[in-house]
Formats: sequence, C-alpha cells, structure tokens
Amino acid sequence: MTPVAGRAGLGRIGTFAAAFGAARLAYGQLRRRPPGNPRSWERTNHAGRPVTLLAGPAVAFGSAVAVLPAVPAAALPVAAAAVCGRYDDLRGDHRRGFRAHLGALREGEVTSGAVKLFGIGAASLVAGALLKEKPVDKVLAGVVIAGTAHLVNLVDVRPGRAGLLVLGLGAPGLLRGPLAAAPMGAAAALLGDDLGEETMLGDTGAHALGAAVGSAVAVSNGRLGLAAHAAGLVAAAVWGGAGRLRLRAWVGCGARAACSRAHPCG
Repeated sequence: MTPVAGRAGLGRIGTFAAAFGAARLAYGQLRRRPPGNPRSWERTNHAGRPVTLLAGPAVAFGSAVAVLPAVPAAALPVAAAAVCGRYDDLRGDHRRGFRAHLGALREGEVTSGAVKLFGIGAASLVAGALLKEKPVDKVLAGVVIAGTAHLVNLVDVRPGRAGLLVLGLGAPGLLRGPLAAAPMGAAAALLGDDLGEETMLGDTGAHALGAAVGSAVAVSNGRLGLAAHAAGLVAAAVWGGAGRLRLRAWVGCGARAACSRAHPCG
C-alpha cells in the first residue's frame, strides 16, 4: 500500500506550487517546440477561432510531477489517461458514450473511445490495487479514479469548465491531505489561457486532471467514502450518456451568454 499522502510530500502549498510551475514550464516548452507534427496540436473551436491542444500534456505533466513525491502510484493513472486521451484527440470520431463504443467493439471495431475505456480503466484498477489493501477497496478506488477521469472530460465542452470543475472537486480534498492540490495547481496554471480561448485541454488534459482528482479521492477516503463517490460517478456516467446537455448547463452555472465561443465536444 502506498504511504499516506503528505508524510513524505510537499504539503498543500508546495504541491500546488509544484504542479502550477511544472504545468506552466511544460506549456512554454511545448509552445516553442510542439512534439511530432505541429499541426496535430491545432484545432478550431466552435467560434471558429484557432486553438492549440498543448494545455493537455502540460497539465498532465504538472499533475504527475506534483503527486510523485507523496504517492508515486497516483502518477500511473494520470499518465495513462493522458496517453489514451491523446490517442482520442488524434483518432476520435463522432461517436459518443460507452454504448456506442462498446457496440462498435462487438462488431470488431476498436474505437478511440474503447481504447480510453479499457486503457484508463485498467490503469485505474492497478493504481487502486497499489493504493488500498483490501480487495473491495482496491476495486472501489479504481472505479473512483476512472470515473472521475470520465466526469472531467464529460464537462470539457466550453472554455474553462473542466478546470473550474477540478478546482471545485479538489478543494474539499485539501481538508484530508495535499494530493488534491496537484490537479488544482495544474488546472489553475492554464485556466486563464483556456478561458481566453488560446488553448484547450482536449481529452489529454481533461482525463489526466480527472484521474489526478480521482486518485486524491481514493487516497483520502475509506470504504464508505469510496462507495459513495463510486455510486455518484456511475450515476453521472449514465446521466451523461442520456442527457449530456443538462450536465453541460449545470456546470456552466447559467452563464449561457458567455458560452458562445465553445470547445469541441470531447
């Protein structure tokens, strides 16, 4: 089992600062030298404005670097979520929801959504096994990590929404330990650029931030708390598949007039 976060870590302020600084540093380097084909990092949002996807790997890097000193196992689902999310950013299509991707899988087609589902799910279960001692808790922790990754990506449909959600979800976790400060710091580092529609998280960043938040929840909760979080996340996933527009409106806090310049749906 991984040691409790905070005993060997940086503390809340230190973890936040480390994630913030690492994400900003990575973003600056990525803007100067985008990896691979630079055009693969370019997108046009719903307002017709050009944006980059470089915030995604930057926040993933910031989150992973900040959790490593205290809970190395928490970096695993963050990295896996970023890799699977990047694959979806490159290969994703119009299909949305678990049902669509599982239906395609039954017909012999492996979609990018299926890669995310099984890749992030497997990494989350491995992390849960490393973070908890009892079998039931291991499974619940894996569900929480994967479910939170999915939730954050689900709401990343307008500038800044995913980042604001991460800050909101992570804040209560600060009362239990410093691990939640990692995704909060990384999200805060690029929030201004996201809201300014200069960049976007994409599936790479949204899934990575969600996995980091989920890892913080898994580390700081016992069985009852994990079960409650898991039930809520499963309900959110079902609701998101059936009524995604209602969830978008809820996260937007009624600011519909400010949402005319949108991110592409992830």
